[in-house]
Amino acid sequence: MNVHFSYKISKTPDLEKLIKQQEEKLDRFLQVFRPDLVNLKGVIEEAPGHQGFRVSLNLRLPSGQMAAEEKAATATVAIKTAFDDIAEQLKKHKDLLRNQHKRARRQSPRGIAAGAVPFEDTIAVVRPEEVSASDISSYINVNLPRLRRFIERELEYRESEEQLRPGQIAVGDVEGEAIANALGESHERPERIKLEPWLYRLSREAIDRLAKEGAERGDIPLERSHGQPNVSGDDEAVLQFHQPDEAMFEENVIPDPKGNNPEELAAQHEMIGLVETALQGAGRNEREAFILYAIEGFTLDEISHITNQGEEEVRASIGRAREHLQRDSPVRDPLKEQLLEYSQSA
Repeated sequence: MNVHFSYKISKTPDLEKLIKQQEEKLDRFLQVFRPDLVNLKGVIEEAPGHQGFRVSLNLRLPSGQMAAEEKAATATVAIKTAFDDIAEQLKKHKDLLRNQHKRARRQSPRGIAAGAVPFEDTIAVVRPEEVSASDISSYINVNLPRLRRFIERELEYRESEEQLRPGQIAVGDVEGEAIANALGESHERPERIKLEPWLYRLSREAIDRLAKEGAERGDIPLERSHGQPNVSGDDEAVLQFHQPDEAMFEENVIPDPKGNNPEELAAQHEMIGLVETALQGAGRNEREAFILYAIEGFTLDEISHITNQGEEEVRASIGRAREHLQRDSPVRDPLKEQLLEYSQSA
């Protein structure tokens, strides 16, 4: 996809990062088009009368053109709302193309209307490929820590709700089950663009299955320790961070100007923990939808595939979770405010 974005306000790293994230989300719906034939132009500026900000987007496809313009009090909300509008228009456009092709096949004895060429047969189309074993391996190699954090949160929540005994299911068991199911032949594999939500869904199903089997058997695995781990420190703890045979290179000490320092990262992890604690009082659907949308960064369509719920139901769950968080978590924190603001765009 060819992208050109004009800034008529001060460009900040946060705005650039947000726009890049929105472009990546939009690109997931453009996989059926040749990238060199897709053009996206955007402008962000102050609204007339200094009443907030205005974002204009124009998306050109081989089969049509669509535009969106949104105003909001903050640039963040305006950007998200404009990209969401373009995404909805793109979904309807793709549905229209599919319906036209289906009608043409029904009307023509040969399956194609006279003088018409199906969009699937044009040079503009890129046929989506199914997920392969190498795709799964590549994703796991890069994103396993992120998937593991999601599994840990799910297990902690179910243990706090007394749906599971403490330590009944290990994170590694769920990881192994989900990855084995993904690599096996028993589950139908989706398109590449749906790999990540598919793995999250398999993880949830693995937790449900392992919990059901444990409840039916009522047994406790002997190979797993159920005592309190000994975490007393000694000199060996140094080896967790440095090995004697490790070499230090110059690139290891170059600071990342866009990265957070350890104190900020610790504060963010603590705030996310407080948010999850506050959401425990909400319903399970509300908690899952809010975390998948505001923290994990999935779209409404992807959350719908993960949780087997409709998009409108997911949107309503996010709204209820946001209200619950505002009411039951009085702590003021920049990260919390960002999560609340981002969830408003659902």
